[in-house]
Amino acid sequence: MGKKIVHVVGTGTIGEPLIGILSTFREPFGIDEITFHKRTPLLTDRSKVQVLGKKGAKLCVDKERWEKFKEMGMEPHYETEEAIDRAAVVIDCTPVGNENKQKYYSRYTGNGRGFIAQGSEFGFGKMYARGINDEALKRGGDQFIQVVSCNTHNLAVLIDSIALGPEKENNLQEGRFVCMRRANDLSQEGEFIPAPEVGKHDDPRFGTHQGRDAHYLFKTLDLDLDIYSSALKLNTQYMHTIYFDLQLRRGITIEEVRRRLNANGRVALTNKKSSAAVFSFGRDHGIFGRILNQTVIVSQSLALKGEREVVGMCFTPQDGNSLLSSLSATLWFLHPDSYEERLKALKSYFFNEI
Repeated sequence: MGKKIVHVVGTGTIGEPLIGILSTFREPFGIDEITFHKRTPLLTDRSKVQVLGKKGAKLCVDKERWEKFKEMGMEPHYETEEAIDRAAVVIDCTPVGNENKQKYYSRYTGNGRGFIAQGSEFGFGKMYARGINDEALKRGGDQFIQVVSCNTHNLAVLIDSIALGPEKENNLQEGRFVCMRRANDLSQEGEFIPAPEVGKHDDPRFGTHQGRDAHYLFKTLDLDLDIYSSALKLNTQYMHTIYFDLQLRRGITIEEVRRRLNANGRVALTNKKSSAAVFSFGRDHGIFGRILNQTVIVSQSLALKGEREVVGMCFTPQDGNSLLSSLSATLWFLHPDSYEERLKALKSYFFNEI
């Protein structure tokens, strides 16, 4: 494959911390070089680009905007197509991953390079969430991978931990979820809302894309799960909140539910009831302010209705769980035999309790 170069497209909510983590852990990850593409030259983004450059990441831009970036004090290293051509793995963190696949990435089909897109890009490639369906990844066959959305990660790890359990035996009768999403990220200047805003059920079978994507994620493991989700936006910038109702085929005790959750290293529990308090913990103790766990379950919200229905509420570490899966997929492409060992460099950023 030659040099192990990772190229990140986009410097937004996922792209920026991803570039930072890749640069910080470049040596234990076994990466030779990190490059990143930025589309628009903006003075407001100059500080970000310069800091990423100091971490060792190299800026790449479109040919027609090269001089504009230089005029603004941002020195490019490679043009767009040259950067893609040099890379062993391309991680697309934009909302146009499928467009970029048609425009650029599809020309590399079958040559060993790996391409990763994020949750919004349905159909880009095999759906993936770290620890959920690693066994479904096939060497030589899965060149395009779609990391599922942050809330889909949360749905999936709840089902995996509680309903499938350590035996991975399907004990789910049906799963119902209400995804209460933050309005926007702290880094985003627009799209904040003044009051809660209800979403629509635009999928007749799954409700919203979170349920749909969770279903197809488990489909890669030959599981046909009954999942239905609803979504709304809340006027907060902190964290997504999810209400879950898992109806099981066989009975379970609340003690066993807690045991299974405690045994999963990608699950964190908390006695904090406020998303602000959990978010603050991530800001203070996480990596680049992110919690990498796939869910943070509020301990006192867990309850058992009857013997076969588990309900509770949890917070989604928004882009933190997507970052983890993006890193995992990248290392799977680069080091398929040792990627799990290399991921242990991030172990201290997983928490059993928050």
